Amino acid sequence: MQMVGTPRGFRDILPSEALARERISEQVKACFSRHGYLPVEMPMLEEHAALERGGHVPASPFRLFDSDGGLLVMRPDITLAIARMVAARMSSATLPLRLRYSAPVVREESTLAGQPRQFTQLGVELVGGEGIAGEVEVVSLLAESLTTLEVPAWSIVCGSVTPLNLLLAHCSCGKDFTERVLQLVHSSDLVSLDQLVDESPLAQPVAQAFKRLPRLAGGLEVLDELDALLVAAGVPDSADGTADLRALSTSLPELLASDQLRFDFSIINSFDYYTGTVFKGYAEGITAAIASGGRYDAVLANQGLADTAACGFMLSLERLQEVLGEQGESGVVARKGRLADRALRIAVPKGSLFKDAVRLLGAAGLPVDELADVGRRLIIRTDDVEYIIVRAQDAPAFVAHGGADCGICGSDSIIEAGVDVMQLVDLHFGECRFVVAEPAAAAGSAEEAYSWRGTVRVATKYPRITTAYYESLGQQVDIVQLHGNIELGPIVGMCDRIVDITQTGATLAQNDLVIVDDVMECAARFFAGPAAYRTDRRIRDLAARLADLTKTR
Repeated sequence: MQMVGTPRGFRDILPSEALARERISEQVKACFSRHGYLPVEMPMLEEHAALERGGHVPASPFRLFDSDGGLLVMRPDITLAIARMVAARMSSATLPLRLRYSAPVVREESTLAGQPRQFTQLGVELVGGEGIAGEVEVVSLLAESLTTLEVPAWSIVCGSVTPLNLLLAHCSCGKDFTERVLQLVHSSDLVSLDQLVDESPLAQPVAQAFKRLPRLAGGLEVLDELDALLVAAGVPDSADGTADLRALSTSLPELLASDQLRFDFSIINSFDYYTGTVFKGYAEGITAAIASGGRYDAVLANQGLADTAACGFMLSLERLQEVLGEQGESGVVARKGRLADRALRIAVPKGSLFKDAVRLLGAAGLPVDELADVGRRLIIRTDDVEYIIVRAQDAPAFVAHGGADCGICGSDSIIEAGVDVMQLVDLHFGECRFVVAEPAAAAGSAEEAYSWRGTVRVATKYPRITTAYYESLGQQVDIVQLHGNIELGPIVGMCDRIVDITQTGATLAQNDLVIVDDVMECAARFFAGPAAYRTDRRIRDLAARLADLTKTR
């Protein structure tokens, strides 16, 4: 008999787990209720246009047209729905509003990512709070919720989008530069951000501010350094960049003293959504944030409520299950034990990058003697470090899904993996370039085929990189994905061209292929999982040592 299951990314929740989820939810709801937050419910289907007025709508594949021709989406975000509801149903006379919710959201994940597509969020929204007092109230409520649940070794990491926005407004480098900076910061690609800044005509203090800002992390001293960076860069009203965070720290001294409140400007993102403070909640050993939130006045303004402060946060029920040891499946991994008692896990790439990776890790002070003869071993253990030996192409997946805390691989592997990691250091080895090539005897054939077919047929092992390249040209591409001997594709007539890596071009020349364009250059990078990077200072220290070792190359 054929097994009947749930759609990919969705699952049944049986009674034992449902009871655990109910216990967690009831504790959180009770905590919210004690502070006067009232329940609201929004429809599972929303008009796409109504949500888009508030801000960028996260990708949702679950779209349908109703009988009136309206485009509807299954709710991918709660805050956008609440902003729509407040603007449409509640008057400014009712402010401030304290609202709470417990609701599922649905988002798309790649078929191959192994991630769920439905999540349950528990959250609050404070609409119409006064100044920093609203942010203090919301962050305090998050801290109380994590304490009530007895989340182990939790911390709240705060940043703000204000300093970067002030810096961008001051440098006046144009729309393209601004958009590219925001894109790179949002995607945590700090290496490409450094390269972009180095290639731009910025004064040295301004360039230094762009490079340092997303790497600042720690206590109050971080705000002092940020102020100094903005002053040196000549940013007007530079103190405005840290004013809210300083007020927050003054109002929550106990959290700051216990190191449960920290500052980290790598978390700033969603610049069309957040307008000030941004924060995330973490627990040691879990590979994703268990809470996230911030101030989002612009969302209300876009819905017609100008000059209205709004701040809130959401807790992921599935990730709370993981960290509390309840039954559940959130798509993230919880590693047991305190950080101080666990070895740092580093994904080390096999193959051509291995020798240089080991050399550099050793130069950074890590024990690498055991890596001299790995043999067939997959994990090399020392007292302080575990080396996970993986294919370079798999290193990003191991880090993103919690199999390792950080790792080394080529930037091409990170792009192709399409996972959430922080790219921290350009290691300056394993350099190569991606090129477009075709048979020398077929020069012009690709253009002729494109003129009548309307698409270019390309063989490659790198579909993401290839797609992005042709999208940048405004051309449609049909990809023939191969796993080896890419050069054969156009030779035997399977395709017009190839996109592949080359170092010397010798293999291309031997097969009568010529390069017709450069796609990108790539090299080895040191990267980390976002949660690991923000909670494990050993990763920051290692990144700093690696940066020092490679800065002169």
